Amino acid sequence: MTDTLQSILDAISGVVWGPFVLIPLLFLTGLYLTVRLGGIQFLRLGSALALGIFRRRDPGASGDISQFQALTTALAATVGTGNIVGVATAIGIGGPGALFWMWVTGLLGMASKYTEAFLGVRYRQVDAKGERNGGPQYYLEKGIRGPLGKLLAWSFTIFAILACFGIGNMTQSNSISANMENSFSVPTWVTGLVLTVLALVVLVGGIKSIGKVTSAFVPIMIIFYVVAALYILGVNIGEVPAAIAMVFQDAFTGTAAAGGFTGSVIIMAIQFGFARGIFSNESGMGSAAIAAAAAQTTHPVRQGLVSMTQTFIDTIIVVSMTGLVIVTTGAYTFTDPETGEQMSAALMTGEAFSRGLPGEWGHWVVTLGLAMFAFSTILGWSYYGERNIEKVFGRKVVMPFRILFSLVVFIGATTELTVVWSFSDVMNGLMAIPNLIGLLILSGLVARETRAYLKFDPKLKASREEIEVALADEPGYQEWRATEATLDASAERARADRP
Repeated sequence: MTDTLQSILDAISGVVWGPFVLIPLLFLTGLYLTVRLGGIQFLRLGSALALGIFRRRDPGASGDISQFQALTTALAATVGTGNIVGVATAIGIGGPGALFWMWVTGLLGMASKYTEAFLGVRYRQVDAKGERNGGPQYYLEKGIRGPLGKLLAWSFTIFAILACFGIGNMTQSNSISANMENSFSVPTWVTGLVLTVLALVVLVGGIKSIGKVTSAFVPIMIIFYVVAALYILGVNIGEVPAAIAMVFQDAFTGTAAAGGFTGSVIIMAIQFGFARGIFSNESGMGSAAIAAAAAQTTHPVRQGLVSMTQTFIDTIIVVSMTGLVIVTTGAYTFTDPETGEQMSAALMTGEAFSRGLPGEWGHWVVTLGLAMFAFSTILGWSYYGERNIEKVFGRKVVMPFRILFSLVVFIGATTELTVVWSFSDVMNGLMAIPNLIGLLILSGLVARETRAYLKFDPKLKASREEIEVALADEPGYQEWRATEATLDASAERARADRP
């Protein structure tokens, strides 16, 4: 039965992630939005980083968490096993050239991430507790009128609920428990119990609790991992230029890790680069728009730009560190001493860091890095699942969902999950399809309102009062401000009615 289900899921995944469905849809959507938005990810990256990471807040804005907390919540969900194991998988199968295609997904995906975060704020609403709520499950239906919008929105909602228990929960806790057992001989049930308790403590507090934890935890874990990788690259600085050249060369020549020079190998590099790229940064999936919708912001453009930096940090920084360490140390060519075959992705990154750092430091860095990355993903995805399940069943199911989600962490930590990994890949892809279609349909509105805002505030420094004066004649902004005023009033009433 399990083998049959695995075969079915592998067949579906091959179609969804194959060269005729999601890969061209991701690439062409990102490219189209990049052109439509005038290369916004290249021209506005500096201002976006300054606002999201250094200024962190948008004074006078409405929302539940700061822009920095929304950014770190989204980063928590994306910087996970994909940044360690996913990169190794892509390079192990597709060769060093797969890293180039992961960069492509990151650079083009920044435009997709901007667009979905913009729409998340543009069409957000207030729930029964007075909290901001948004994402593809809302903007696809509100922005695209008629049956098509409803179909896209509900498709995303269903796939997101299913995905949150797989890619956002069980696979992450399983990765942590397996590594803790292999590295420190900690029984999987002990790791599972600790993770369940920690998740429950954070999740019962909702987005404000998640935002506080991720804003403190995520920067530390990323800096910890990146500094270790930079040390390895620094020690091997003479090998870095050749490694980078190999990444670019193999992206187009198809020299795989196992050798060879065929067109099929080029396709493998592209396919696994794109698949593991979106697995890592989630650009185009629509998930990060859910976190963006909770942010305190004075205009959708501002939060869209802040959210866009998440893909830059995840892929251009963290993924690059893992990939370059693997290529520079030659870990993608290593064989497993027990089997004599190519080293598995689960071991490859650890071996690369072990070769690059003295003593046992490399082993510890990867194990602890994976544990931190995966746990943060659990926190971020719990919020994504919560907001989608609330759309289906209402606010009353939120607390039971948080408890159930925490308990499923234990199941994931103590169970074999081969089928769940395949299931998660399929759900990830199916989430992205309705969202990408919606981004293309709504791109005109996004481009128009983006141009209107950036025309007078390219550095993202205008106050709320200055924005209101400058955009007094812009119908889109006035519509959003009127909606925000209504949402603020609804939020106040909901808070006042709470016992």
